[in-house]
Amino acid sequence: MKKRLFMQFLGVSLALNLLTAGAEILGHVDTKFKWMGPDDKILVEAFDDPEVAGVTCYLSRAKTGGLSGGIGLAEDTSDASISCQQTGPINLPEDVKSGKRDNEQVFKQRTSLIFKTMQVVRFYDQKRNALVYLVYSDRVIEGSPKNSITAVPIRP
Repeated sequence: MKKRLFMQFLGVSLALNLLTAGAEILGHVDTKFKWMGPDDKILVEAFDDPEVAGVTCYLSRAKTGGLSGGIGLAEDTSDASISCQQTGPINLPEDVKSGKRDNEQVFKQRTSLIFKTMQVVRFYDQKRNALVYLVYSDRVIEGSPKNSITAVPIRP
């Protein structure tokens, strides 16, 4: 009975991992050897802003390995860095230009089974005509002040 329940729990956790993936993994580097399961690593991922065509963000983040990390039960650290670039013509939707969609979530990734997520939000700096992206980690009970920011100037 316990084994069956564990297997069902494992299946649900793996399915949740697949459902939250939204970035393309470009590569990784190992940071800590683990005897059992995958090593701890830093992932490098890319994703396009879903509302602003022509902007691609590159994200590096810590990924916990080991047995629990291999099956999606480990909690990743809050360490992340972001760099967004203009990769094509940018045509801002009017509601982004007006600031009505400031602090809009453009990317979200679970970093633990239930309680922790890493998010990227977008702001529009009207004065400087730039898009600003912030990556941070939050948790149901206590978030982390660790963050990273990048800006994409919009060229005429």
